[in-house]
Amino acid sequence: MAGGDQLVLLDFWASPFGQRCRIALAEKKIPYDYSEQELLGAKSDLLLRSNPIHQKVPVLLHGDGDDGRAVCESLAILEYLDDAFPDATPRLLPSAAADPYARARARFWADYVDKKVYPVGTRLWKVKGEDEEGVRAAVAAARAELVEALRTLDGELGEKEFFGGEGGFGFVDVALVPMMPWVYSFARYGGFSVEEECPRVAAWARRCMERGSVAGSLRSPEEIYDFIGLLRKHYGIDD
Repeated sequence: MAGGDQLVLLDFWASPFGQRCRIALAEKKIPYDYSEQELLGAKSDLLLRSNPIHQKVPVLLHGDGDDGRAVCESLAILEYLDDAFPDATPRLLPSAAADPYARARARFWADYVDKKVYPVGTRLWKVKGEDEEGVRAAVAAARAELVEALRTLDGELGEKEFFGGEGGFGFVDVALVPMMPWVYSFARYGGFSVEEECPRVAAWARRCMERGSVAGSLRSPEEIYDFIGLLRKHYGIDD
């Protein structure tokens, strides 16, 4: 890739949001450099300079190395890759000219994933307190909300092979599949079965893992569960 088109992805190995970008880049066969970032300790000057607002990964730098233009937030990065590299296929979103309705619908469901899956599931492992009744109530509330979201996604998927329908593996698939190793960990903390609550989504996730772009980007549920254990210690939830 020529110097002006160099891509650098600032990321963290366990981030489902960064994994979205890795999957998209692999699907489109766009070369890039990977820059692992420290998120639990002191953050790099490069990350703070590239994303001064949120100070988090992923960030895509497009240009000449560390001085490239910074694109922040994973869903924005996915759209940027479609727009900045129009010859790199497949497209993740239908073009506005080709199918504005399908484009808007995909954006809606990706936004639903961001609002209803990861943040709700995170509440399950962050529960802390000496009031056992209060802890049980908080876990039950988060579990119910997450299960409802997963069932909603199960219904939206229906009998389709991928969320993209006839368009195949696309924007919503890339948005959701990195969440699945986390979802299995959330389920362990919440005491429910992913296969029982959203069987079609569970089968869809297995189909996604047959794709090289996905298998090469995701970590196992066991690795994510262990990482959550580290997070619980880091934030003082576990001694």
